[in-house]
Amino acid sequence: MSNPTDSAPVATAPPQGGRFPAQDYVEVTIHFRCNLHCEHCMIEGTMDWLRPEGAGQFDRILRQNARQHLWKGLTLTGAEVTLRSDLAELARAARASGFEHVRIQTHGGRLADEDYCRELVEAGIDEFFVSVTAADAASHDAITGVPGSFERTLRGLHNLDAFATVATLTNTVITERSYRQLPAVVERLGHLRRLAQMEFWTYWPMRETDDKGLIPSHLDVLPFLRDAIARARAYGRSVEVKNFPECLLGDDRDALDNSQPKLVIDPEFWPQFMRNGFHQCVHRSYCASRRCLGLNTAYVNKYGWHADVLVPFATGS
Repeated sequence: MSNPTDSAPVATAPPQGGRFPAQDYVEVTIHFRCNLHCEHCMIEGTMDWLRPEGAGQFDRILRQNARQHLWKGLTLTGAEVTLRSDLAELARAARASGFEHVRIQTHGGRLADEDYCRELVEAGIDEFFVSVTAADAASHDAITGVPGSFERTLRGLHNLDAFATVATLTNTVITERSYRQLPAVVERLGHLRRLAQMEFWTYWPMRETDDKGLIPSHLDVLPFLRDAIARARAYGRSVEVKNFPECLLGDDRDALDNSQPKLVIDPEFWPQFMRNGFHQCVHRSYCASRRCLGLNTAYVNKYGWHADVLVPFATGS
C-alpha cells in the first residue's frame, strides 16, 4: 500500500449536489407496514418489530420545532406511509405548527387515485419522495413483487405533475437487477415537470453478507451511473448519489451526498444498521475525503477492497 502522491485527486470539497439540504429536515417514522415486497427493502427483516413513533412523540416534535425553528421540513417515513388513514391529518398538524414543507416517502401507488392525491396536497404535503425501481413494468414489478405496481407509480407521478405547489423527488436503489437501467429510468421520467431531484442509492443489505445476490460491483455500475447523472442534469434535475466511492465518480463527485436528516426511529433499529460496517477502505487512514462512506462489509466480502482502483484524495490547499 503506497501513500498518496502528487498525482492523486485533491479533496477540494465540491458543493453537495441536492436542492433539499438534509439539515433542513427531520424524518419521523410513523408506519412500518408495506403492500409491496421489494427485494432490496432494507427494513424487511425489522418491519415486524420496529415500533413507529406514537402521537405523543409526534406532537413533541411539532411543539419543539414551533419553539426552536430547528427544521424547515418534516418527512413522514417508515415503510409505506400512505397506508395510514390519518396521513392528511398529520400533514395538516405539521403545517399548522410552522413546518414550511411536509414530505412523504412512498412507492406512489396510492397516488394513482387522483382524489387521494389531491387530498394529500391540499393537506399541505408539498414534497413527494417516490421510489422507482426500474425503467419498465416487467423489471419494476419483478423487483417489487406486485404486478401493476409500475403503472400505479407512474400514474401517481403523473397526477402529482398537475400541482404547481408540488416538488417530486425519485429514488432508484442500485442493485444487480437495476443498475443497467439507470439511464433508462431517467429517460422514462423525462417528461415530468415537477421532478426536481433524482437520487440513486447504492444497495446495502443490513448484514455482513449479500445473501440475496443484489450487490453489484461498483466498477460495473460506474458507466451506467455516470450516464444517468449526466442525463438527469440535462433535464435540469438535481442529483444525489448515496453510498458510492467518491474517487470513482470523477467529475461527477459533486453528486455524492451521504448526508441525512435527523431520523426519529425506534432505537432498536441502530444495532441492525451498524451491521453494514460502512467507512471501510484500504486508503482510509490517509485519504482526505470526509464524506465518502467507503465500502461496507458485505461489499468487501463479495468483491474485495479494489485497492488498485480506489484512489485516495490528497489534502487540498
